[in-house]
Amino acid sequence: MKESAVIFDQLVQERRSVRIYDADAPFDHESVKRSIERAILAPNSSNMQLWEFYRVKSPEALKQVAWMCMNQKAAKTARELIIVVTRRDLWRKRQSVLLKEIEGVYAGKENKVAKRAIGYYKNLIPKYYYSDPLDLWGMIKKVIYFFVGLKRPMVRHGNRADIRISVHKSAALAAQNFMMSMQAEGYNTCPMEGMDANRIKKFLGLPRKAEVNMVIGCGPGSKEGVYSKRFRVPNEEVIFEV
Repeated sequence: MKESAVIFDQLVQERRSVRIYDADAPFDHESVKRSIERAILAPNSSNMQLWEFYRVKSPEALKQVAWMCMNQKAAKTARELIIVVTRRDLWRKRQSVLLKEIEGVYAGKENKVAKRAIGYYKNLIPKYYYSDPLDLWGMIKKVIYFFVGLKRPMVRHGNRADIRISVHKSAALAAQNFMMSMQAEGYNTCPMEGMDANRIKKFLGLPRKAEVNMVIGCGPGSKEGVYSKRFRVPNEEVIFEV
């Protein structure tokens, strides 16, 4: 096994959701900045990067957001809280930036690869992400996919709910990058779904279509922060070969 795999395995084995943080231990806040920068390198659907990350650092802001997280200890004692936000409403902005990037990469080229790449962001992305108020276009896409899928493999998701799930998947991948990075930096994390997302959105001044994916507490963990021995169901119940 390669040395990098040994190191990664150690990080995975040591990472735990720590729910109490040490208020007196030294904490390098720059580690959070570095970890967010690593988080945005995570794989994501069509490289659309429909996410945002908010660092909650000041004592007063930490107190307010912890209250919105039901005052759970993972939030109350965290040295910083990272709010991961999904922004499917920014798809047009991201599409425009990515299209310019792709057109620059393939400038002067007329081959099939170039046409396919440019066509993907110019034509397919708008068809996928567009959503009307009643989501009629989403229902039409589902019907089209159903009939096309009778003859060949076909992507089945395309309505508003499907797009929402896709964007949250990508944000979760970035969140995992962040947590593993913090572990590598020598600190602990705890992802939280127990929160009042509406209040957090209002606190951050987010638009209606933005959504809170999760809140992650981070900092130097205390010995009391790990509540129990790690438990996982047996591998044979979740790992299969075909």
